[in-house]
Amino acid sequence: MSYLDQSIREIHRALVERKTTPLDLVKEALARAKANKDNAFEMILEEEAIAFASTLTEPEEDNLLWGIPYLAKDNFSTKDLETTASSNVLSGYKPLFDATVIKKLHEKKCVLIGKTTLDELAMGGTGTTGHKGVTYNPYDPSHQRMVGGSSCGSAAAVAAGIVPFALGSDTGDSVRKPASYAGLVGMKPTWGRISRYGLFPFAPSLDHVGFFTRSADDNAIVLSALAGRDDMDSTSSTKPVDDYAAATPANLSGKRIAVIQEIVDSVTNPDLKASFDRSIAALKEAGAVVDFVTFGLPELQAIYPTYIVISCAEATSNDANLDGIKFGPFRGGKTYQEVMSNARTAGFSELIKRRFVIGSFALMRENQDVLFLRAQKVRAKIVAKVNEILENHDVIYVPAAPGVAPMIASSSDKLSNEYLIADNHLALGNFAGLPSITLPLTLIHGLPVGINFMGRAFEEKELLSIAEAFEQISGLSGLSTQENKEARL
Repeated sequence: MSYLDQSIREIHRALVERKTTPLDLVKEALARAKANKDNAFEMILEEEAIAFASTLTEPEEDNLLWGIPYLAKDNFSTKDLETTASSNVLSGYKPLFDATVIKKLHEKKCVLIGKTTLDELAMGGTGTTGHKGVTYNPYDPSHQRMVGGSSCGSAAAVAAGIVPFALGSDTGDSVRKPASYAGLVGMKPTWGRISRYGLFPFAPSLDHVGFFTRSADDNAIVLSALAGRDDMDSTSSTKPVDDYAAATPANLSGKRIAVIQEIVDSVTNPDLKASFDRSIAALKEAGAVVDFVTFGLPELQAIYPTYIVISCAEATSNDANLDGIKFGPFRGGKTYQEVMSNARTAGFSELIKRRFVIGSFALMRENQDVLFLRAQKVRAKIVAKVNEILENHDVIYVPAAPGVAPMIASSSDKLSNEYLIADNHLALGNFAGLPSITLPLTLIHGLPVGINFMGRAFEEKELLSIAEAFEQISGLSGLSTQENKEARL
């Protein structure tokens, strides 16, 4: 097994013992990236990565991320490197600064080897709307299945074993659902736990920095590096940062776990339901107290429309600067309105145009009460119910998706409970701003499917400890296409 396929702690040990070097790791990661056929990259930074890795000659024993190669979703600002958010409207744009998370990882001596694809402007959940086309699931060499979005490229690259971790962003489920489809650990922490300075905004009240790894322990290490107050982001929290990397598998005895009945009922895949039932039995055997709780079907059915109204409204406002003058290529025109119309007509895909129309309509003065403000009230009601459940439970535990990665050409009934609830419930974590983590549950016909734990605000260490305990049950820590593993559940 290559060092690149091992855990971050194992790679770090090899680096400290000089069994490998950052340059060796980077060269292998670059070779894998260039050989990958999943359309996961906006750009590969070969010269820059090799140059930086060549300067890393003295291992830092107390820095677990020293010399580790990684990838970033292309909606994080990277100084002097084109950053497009997979949109033609930002073609050629080179930021003048690094996002805070990019800066922090550079200070940790991590090596950025490339920028990954995404759904355009991080809107969409399929990994099919970026300006470079469809990003494919590495578990399906026939390229018929999606890996999910919007953080599709980062998910595909980590699942394919190119790097041990990659950055993404999560506004509704954009890290955690691709993690389910790609057999990864995908986390978004509490809103404000990680600075969003330099992350292109989609819907700021919902946006979170997230990341993919192949184990909960690797996830904890990355979170330790990224968490903390940043004066450049007034919404970042001043709460002290726990030593997440010191998290150990929780003793599940006495842990109270809530399972939302309506979410489980909305799943129709029999293999997933059977595996999920076995996982509940295993959690109980480990001493956990598992309670099935009701949430309310109308509230759960309202998640997706509420998300669409709020996110589209916020996106319309935040992306108003993409007008062909402040940002975006100039397409001509005699008036500001003509310039903006020409730039946006040529620069945006149909999906983005539709979402901006929805957002603008919801924000019109005559519509605000019945659409935008109503959606905010529904959101508050949903959040209150989530917090009510977590008053008496340590975590909420549910399937992360309704099944394995769907076919790219497939369609679903947008009004069914499977779509409205099983396919969209992870937005609960964004509505409430709570820490949420997806982990592999099992493999169905060779394709991974995951589960999700959501915890209380700023209790990431507790959540990670429970996640590590779950990995001992599932046996799927370190899953990737580079290594076959047997599912236990």
